[in-house]
Amino acid sequence: MRRDARGVRRVLGGLTPAPTTRRRFLELGASAAAAAWLGAGCGGGPSRRERAERPNVVLIVIDTLRSDYAFGERAHTPNIDALAREGLSFTDVYPTAMPTVPARNSILSGRRVFPFRDWHGGYAGLPPFPGWAPIDDVHGAFTSVLRRAGYWTAYVTDNPFLGFAPPYEKLRRSFDRFRRRGGQVGGRATGVPDHELRHWLPDFLASDPAMTSRVRRYLANGGDYWRDERRSFSARVFRDGARLLELGARRRPFALVVDTFEPHEPWTPPRRYVDMYGDPDYHGVEPARQLNLPVESYLPDAERELMLSRMRALYAAEVTLTDRWLGVFLDRLHDLRLERETVVMLVSDHGFYLGEHGLTGKIHDVLHPELIHVPLILVDPERRARGRRSAYRASTHDVGPTLLSMTDVARPRGMEGADLSPLLGHGAPPRRRLSFGGYSNSFYARSDDWAMFAENHPSGFSLYDLHADPSERRSVAGARPGKARELFAFVREHGGGRLPSYPY
Repeated sequence: MRRDARGVRRVLGGLTPAPTTRRRFLELGASAAAAAWLGAGCGGGPSRRERAERPNVVLIVIDTLRSDYAFGERAHTPNIDALAREGLSFTDVYPTAMPTVPARNSILSGRRVFPFRDWHGGYAGLPPFPGWAPIDDVHGAFTSVLRRAGYWTAYVTDNPFLGFAPPYEKLRRSFDRFRRRGGQVGGRATGVPDHELRHWLPDFLASDPAMTSRVRRYLANGGDYWRDERRSFSARVFRDGARLLELGARRRPFALVVDTFEPHEPWTPPRRYVDMYGDPDYHGVEPARQLNLPVESYLPDAERELMLSRMRALYAAEVTLTDRWLGVFLDRLHDLRLERETVVMLVSDHGFYLGEHGLTGKIHDVLHPELIHVPLILVDPERRARGRRSAYRASTHDVGPTLLSMTDVARPRGMEGADLSPLLGHGAPPRRRLSFGGYSNSFYARSDDWAMFAENHPSGFSLYDLHADPSERRSVAGARPGKARELFAFVREHGGGRLPSYPY
């Protein structure tokens, strides 16, 4: 449960730099004053009319962010809340493709990349799972389209795949500036004392050498950020993003993607954040890493509820930490007086199980909302639809078409996502009867009344009546085979035919 505002200020007080944007992002200066400042400070840029017609673009991608933690009461997120008050929030968003790499391919390309047709695996630096492949048309990415239209483009990330994997070199070179931060995965597992490792790795995981090496390497790369949050991965990315804003302000119009891997697991947040959500008197081992498995298969019975409680506290703490450094970035947007000429969009790629349905992590063939429901916010420079919510069935492949539309730049052929910007006024995108997408060799389909997921070939149908069973506890696939076949037929029709299934 979220603490009240006064309690949160006590917990976060005294940190450096100061958390803001709850207020400052809302302090929107008069557009005439902003234009005067920009004209004086940057010189030689577009005319005032051109600036008004060609807004800047900021896309914020936050990894592993559940919708109920971004919008709900499970985590304190004042800066995401501030964006939501200034923009249009989408409450029914399900990624067309998951997880990390397929989701970003969809975000950048504006295309449905699921089903993962013609995948062959074996890409250097990428895991050998269906959908993990480089973006197939860098030229058609919305950022490349904007660059050809005269935008200065930049991308900053600690994502270990987009930032460092060889197959993404072509994408990295497509930007005027690509800044990558060493993050969780790379480097060597050195300089981490055994007692630190034991604090973050429970005994029931420590017997696995690969797990021990992974967590030790994470701790080494994190630079003790549980002691000094300025070393956290999100702090590094959002500070770099703020510096790129300064460059972009001199090269308007600009398009900037700020892509943070945090709060992707493992989780080692500062204790003051954890105590906002967990027992402040707890001093035992912290389950910083989780397995993508049923909880009963690896969490000891005697420790199960305690460990799940600590996992939830650690995750919520990481979300709040990430939100705080998002605030530092938004402060810089405010300080540069760019709010009234910048489209801001925030999206995530997937969620995470924290004991729901008896699971932890990311289970590719069990696709409930805790894993596949993500936040999306669109902030218009003129603040149209500010503070409103939309139940339109948006998805990750809508990001590119929407941002191109708002910059009045034509989308390339093949970009099939919906333009969400009509919802800022009195229009509407094309109606979507169902949301559908997939993860690895599995797919999901969701309507207002039904939710279903299954393996592609297909087998193992799970079907839920959302009116009778909104928490999706009891599958009725056996009792309603016709409905399961109907939803599967829709996915096949709109997914281009037979769904591929790969051995791996």
